[in-house]
Amino acid sequence: MEEKKGYILLTDTGTLFTKFIRLYTHQPYNHASIAFTSDLSEVYSFGRKHIRNPFVGGFIEENIRTGLLKKAHCAVYSFAITQEQLEQMELYIEQIKAEKEYYHYNFIGLFGFLINRPIKRDNVFFCSQFVASVLAECEFNTFEKPLSLVAPQDLKEIPSLQLEFQGKLSDYYKNAATSEARSSFFSQLFSIEIWVGSLINRH
Repeated sequence: MEEKKGYILLTDTGTLFTKFIRLYTHQPYNHASIAFTSDLSEVYSFGRKHIRNPFVGGFIEENIRTGLLKKAHCAVYSFAITQEQLEQMELYIEQIKAEKEYYHYNFIGLFGFLINRPIKRDNVFFCSQFVASVLAECEFNTFEKPLSLVAPQDLKEIPSLQLEFQGKLSDYYKNAATSEARSSFFSQLFSIEIWVGSLINRH
């Protein structure tokens, strides 16, 4: 069975909200997202819907090149999954995306997390709770705590995760763009070699 990869993105955006959370967690990264391509072209999470308003939140599709993530520091982790697991996670996210107006940021659950007391609510997530629920959807990882108590630092402790990059997120996507361009160049070069070889063989 063909192996696929998923990616967990942990970031520090430097906002007052993340600084407040860091006072409690003492961790460098306090926002979590999930993606299924190495260039992080489609990144999913729960967070603020408007840059200037941290109190209106819900399901978001993040652009790592703009907004709060543009100057963020990050850690990118990869994990191996099967095609079936990938499809299960993508379907789960698509279902939330299709009904995103009914989903909200779990502010109450976040404070429950801060006092280590799970608060069960429907259709609400904070960022790491959402990522954990995506992973749990295909039983990729089972946490020894309620998902509403899963923090970003808990995600990076998943045994099968591989650290791919740590540093400025802007450096990551610049490196990804360079790698993609290099791959495209060699792919085209290989195609030319095949074409030239076929011409030589004809004569």
